[in-house]
Amino acid sequence: MPAKKEKKGCGCASIPISLIVVLLGVGYWGFMQRDTLLAHLNIRQFLPNNQQSHQQPTPSNPQPPTPTNLTPTPSPSVSVATSPVEPITPTQTPTPNPQASPLPTTPKPSPSPSPSPQTPWQKKEIRGIYLSRYQATNNATEKMIRERVRYYRDQGINTIIHGVWGNGCTMYPSEVMQQTFGYNSCPNKFQEQWLEWLIDEAHKQGMEVHAYFEKGIKIDKNSPIFDRAIAQRWIVPGVDKTYAGIDHYLLDVELPDVATFFKKILVEFVQKYPTIDAVQWDDYLGYHADLPGKVDRTTHLTNFVQQMIADMKKANPAVSFDLCHHNPYWSKRYFAADWKNWNVDRVFIQTYNDDNFKQELEYAENYAGVAISDQQLSRLKELMNNSKIKSILVFPASGKPEEAAASIKKFTSINQ
Repeated sequence: MPAKKEKKGCGCASIPISLIVVLLGVGYWGFMQRDTLLAHLNIRQFLPNNQQSHQQPTPSNPQPPTPTNLTPTPSPSVSVATSPVEPITPTQTPTPNPQASPLPTTPKPSPSPSPSPQTPWQKKEIRGIYLSRYQATNNATEKMIRERVRYYRDQGINTIIHGVWGNGCTMYPSEVMQQTFGYNSCPNKFQEQWLEWLIDEAHKQGMEVHAYFEKGIKIDKNSPIFDRAIAQRWIVPGVDKTYAGIDHYLLDVELPDVATFFKKILVEFVQKYPTIDAVQWDDYLGYHADLPGKVDRTTHLTNFVQQMIADMKKANPAVSFDLCHHNPYWSKRYFAADWKNWNVDRVFIQTYNDDNFKQELEYAENYAGVAISDQQLSRLKELMNNSKIKSILVFPASGKPEEAAASIKKFTSINQ
């Protein structure tokens, strides 16, 4: 029996003709639908990079949006705000774009609001008003005193210069007065804490209080120490007629007892009221040239004031010793007050004589400021616009400080 022959070839001849026809048809259909198949199978991901349409991150769009469906055509770019994927904060690195600034690594606090620009009046270091020694003490309650301080603040005042001494006696309880004369103050109707309330409220309002030694070394016949001073020969011979309408007598600070009394008074005050900002003396600290005898008391007065200031500074170095006096030439020539050698902290030049106002300003520009009366408020515009005038003090010659303060506000508001 002959050997059986193995079949050669692929065996296609045995495939039914109908199957071959079906396969050819499917192949032809697939060829015609190739683009659609590629899109659905996402075969584009296997293509080279230069054939991909890949969106790069940008500063405004930290990462490309995640597509929500696969479509055969590119979708428009979607902003981070509308992306379903939470945006990722990019690492803060400098950008190569020279026009863009790198973002800070830590958030900076928001800048404080810029303060309102200061008016010419507000730029003055001291905007002060004088209160005579009886204007806060008589029958004044704590409520009245605190309200008065706030009133002056509201008028643009930042410093109250209040009388605490005058006519040979204090306006506060003083042990030195008690030991020397047998009573502790000038006769008045005050509550003992009036000055403490005044200082406390002023400091709460960002203001200062300067203690005004109002009549300095001068007294008149109404002084409670007048008879004692005459009896003990504490008075310089003659009558001081510097100011019309009143005769003044000057206590002789060349006498050791008188000098010691004033030094003790000042030391006691700055210790009793340690938070006072300054003490101020004026032209009543001086001897008028018309006193009889033609005696030059300049050197003696200088020595006394220097020692009084030194004692005060030793007791309380934080307190400023200020002076409101005539210009240095007139002070020395007519009042024996060579204050340029007194070692004072600040000097304010009196310009109450309106006829010499321009000349006095030339002096005031070199010192701490100027003092005017409430009858000279029309000068405020000129003073405010003068950058060399550092401070302005107003003396209510009318005796009505609250009205003067209201006028100050009116003038300073109009003349901004």
